[in-house]
Parts: sequence; structure tokens; C-alpha cells
Amino acid sequence: MIKAVIFDIDNTLYSYDKNHIYGMRALADYCESAFGISAEEMESCYKKAGELMISRIRTDTAAIHSRLLRTQCMLELLEKPLFPHAVNMYHAYWDTLIRQAQPCPGVLDFMRGLKERGIRIGVGTDMTAYIQYRKLEAVGAAPYIDFIVTSEEAGVEKPHPHLFDICVEKAGVRAEECAFIGDNLKKDVEGAWNSGLKGFWYTKEQEPEKQTEYPVIRSFTEIEIEKFLNE
Repeated sequence: MIKAVIFDIDNTLYSYDKNHIYGMRALADYCESAFGISAEEMESCYKKAGELMISRIRTDTAAIHSRLLRTQCMLELLEKPLFPHAVNMYHAYWDTLIRQAQPCPGVLDFMRGLKERGIRIGVGTDMTAYIQYRKLEAVGAAPYIDFIVTSEEAGVEKPHPHLFDICVEKAGVRAEECAFIGDNLKKDVEGAWNSGLKGFWYTKEQEPEKQTEYPVIRSFTEIEIEKFLNE
């Protein structure tokens, strides 16, 4: 029986893909106002800055997701002052994205049902801790969360077993009593099963894009909690 349920955040609790578009628009507006560059020029610079970040960091850790490092690299490429623009650009992106974020259909009701049954609820996510805390509060999930594990804390990204091991440690139950729900088949689902947890593939209100041996959650509104807990 499942005694703890651990969720990915991005594209699982809310749609990162949809809200990333809003964040990028806000970043483009800032760059046009501050530097007189077009949205196309900004997007090209954003991509190059990401490649520059990865070449400098050289490890698969939470730092590769840092939008502050990304805006810093953008300003270096544009040969513009870091202050006050790096922080302003960071907030233009993230504040807009988070302001637009809405929970995926049914996920808060699902969490509420789990809590009513005494199930521990956790989060296992790549990215830096601060911004993930903000997202959980923004989408209304914060009151249900008992523990959080980020790749910033673990020092590795999913599907590395160490991140899943910390999730199990914080859950306080055996690995086989933990369910891990995420949208990424390789990182979330296969990673969970390879670490002894039960991984569930959340397909974001869509039919699975390919056949899989792993259990699928198409929508949180369709889950029968008692059946799910006895998987």
C-alpha cells in the first residue's frame, strides 16, 4: 500500500510550458525597453546564454536552471551593465510566469484527499529551491506539502538515485511504499522505479504519446484514490 506520494512540480502541478511563454514575453518587453532589441534578438541571446551557462557549470546540477545566471550571461553577451538589469530581468521572467500559473485540473483535490487519509505528501523536483517554493505557494499546493527535495539540495538532477533516496528518507516509509508522480517518463517515472519507488506517468490531460509498461495518470480528476493507494 502507498503511504507517501511525491510530486514533480513543473508540468505536473501546473503547466510550465504554457506559462514559460508569458515569462518570455515579459523578458522580451524588458529587453526592448531597456536595450532596444527585438523579441527575436532576445530569444537568440537567451539561447546562447543557456549554452554558455552549461559550458561553464559543466555538471548536471540545479545551477543550470538559474534564471539569474541566465540573465547574467545574457548581459555579458549583450555587453550591457549587470546592475540593475540582471535582477530586473530575473523578476520580469519569474514573477510573470508565477503570476499566471494555475494548478493542473484536480491536483489540489487529489492532494486534499490524500491528506484526509493520512498520506504523506512530498515534492521531488529539479531546479533551485527558492523558486520552487514560490511556485508551490502560487498554485495553492503549499498547505498539503510535508517535505520537499530539490536538485539544489541533492546536488544531482533526476533521474539520479540520490535525489530519490532523499525523497524516501524524508517520507519516512519504505521506497516501495512511495509513489512518485511526474510528467517526464525518463527522469520521473523510470528514475523512480529504478530507485525502488512506484513511478506514475502524468500525461497532462492527454493520452500517452507512446506505449509504456509504467502506470499512467492521464488526469488527476479521474483518479480513484483508494484504488490508487492500493496499486
